[in-house]
Amino acid sequence: MAVCGRAKICAGQVKGRALRKYASILASLMLLAIAGYVAVHQKNKEIAVTDGGEKPPGLGGFSRSADCARLPQFLGRLKIPQPVLIDLSQKRYTGIALHYGQNYEQTLHPEAWEKYEHFGTYTLNERGDIYLSPTPFISVRPTTFDLQKNIYKLDTKTGALSALMHIDDVRPSASNPYGIISLAYDCEDRTLWVSAIDETDYQSQKGVIYHIDPGAKKILQTVEGFDALTVLLLRTGKGKFLLAGSARDNALYAYAVADGAVSPRRLKLLELPTVNEHIRKIKIAGDNHLELQAIPFSYTLLAQSASRDRTYYDAKWDVAASKWKLEKRE
Repeated sequence: MAVCGRAKICAGQVKGRALRKYASILASLMLLAIAGYVAVHQKNKEIAVTDGGEKPPGLGGFSRSADCARLPQFLGRLKIPQPVLIDLSQKRYTGIALHYGQNYEQTLHPEAWEKYEHFGTYTLNERGDIYLSPTPFISVRPTTFDLQKNIYKLDTKTGALSALMHIDDVRPSASNPYGIISLAYDCEDRTLWVSAIDETDYQSQKGVIYHIDPGAKKILQTVEGFDALTVLLLRTGKGKFLLAGSARDNALYAYAVADGAVSPRRLKLLELPTVNEHIRKIKIAGDNHLELQAIPFSYTLLAQSASRDRTYYDAKWDVAASKWKLEKRE
């Protein structure tokens, strides 16, 4: 009986030790769970997100090194000093205006530059030609829809403004007056990347990104099914990417570019903190640093003219952490 009693006591002691051991393990698990909860919620506070839950693509570092863009040669003939500000704001001048001098108080704006009405974005090549994308402004005229189908060029030598290329497949309408809306020049192969957002409706986006040879006036490639409100080429330590701000959501996307062609697969890089903000312009502001200009956009004309609604963000690529950090400018 004594042995049996001692056995009961031993079993109780073993049971107590086991309970203490399991309590210790449970406590550790609870601490890990709390840490995980905090980590997840901290991660959710970060603005940078990925498409479909994937990790952000390793874009590699990039710099603000000077690209091939040059100002038009006719400025030298007219003895206009640098710096020169290219103005497409439509605040005082229709079309394009070039401001120069102290505080940019002097302006070059021939009446002939008003022929094609309004422009939204521009890009320069190594010769100083300015390529321009159209934009409808305030109201729609009988000529508005046809103007949205053109890519425009301001000639570096003569200063003559003309329609470089007409894309018949671009079909703006009263329900969506936008056609070609943004472009970017590729210094390496001297081509243009052009986005159009026509024919999109509330159910689906039918935008197209065109890869164009401006010399031959030939379409090299099309990527369909995405409304890019703006595009920019970014060269990084891991290759070339076409960045695209979405007209349908508040995100910045990237397409990999290799051998002169863009991958049809797009990756989400980051989202702006407000759902009704859309990235209208992207600028390389410094090493691993993008400046993003955002506007409210709903395929109506008011958003484009309401400059007070523009918001600016600094998007900085953390190479070591392989993620974006987004800060709103006050």
